Amino acid sequence: MTPVFQWTASGVERPNLDFQRLEQWIVQVAASYNRIVGALAYVFCDDEKIIDVNRQYLNHDYYTDIITFDDCCGRLVRGDIFLSLDTVRTNAEQFGASYDRELLRVIIHGVLHLCGINDKGPGEREIMEAAENRALDLYDSLA
Repeated sequence: MTPVFQWTASGVERPNLDFQRLEQWIVQVAASYNRIVGALAYVFCDDEKIIDVNRQYLNHDYYTDIITFDDCCGRLVRGDIFLSLDTVRTNAEQFGASYDRELLRVIIHGVLHLCGINDKGPGEREIMEAAENRALDLYDSLA
């Protein structure tokens, strides 16, 4: 199966990224979890859009950096991923990370969720962070 990626923006300018490298990276990360990438739609947006999505679909009344809608089927990774560039920037400043690095972390965070990694339960945040760091190391090796 050939992966299908969509990279769109709503209310913001689409980031200037190496989308070919990103797609190769995402496919490799998914494969490391014995998953195959199908259709992934990324929507870069602002805080107002993400809080609207959060309220409308999840009944959550707060800002977040990412919302991942899972449409996976067995090993096939599919879904829609909304990323607030406003919150990514705020988080980068708060964590002392570069904006570009934080954006990569959030991009792969959604894929890791679709691969079955959670971050809400006891000890799960640390598992997610370790998975993000391994994925970022892989991204660096693709340079």
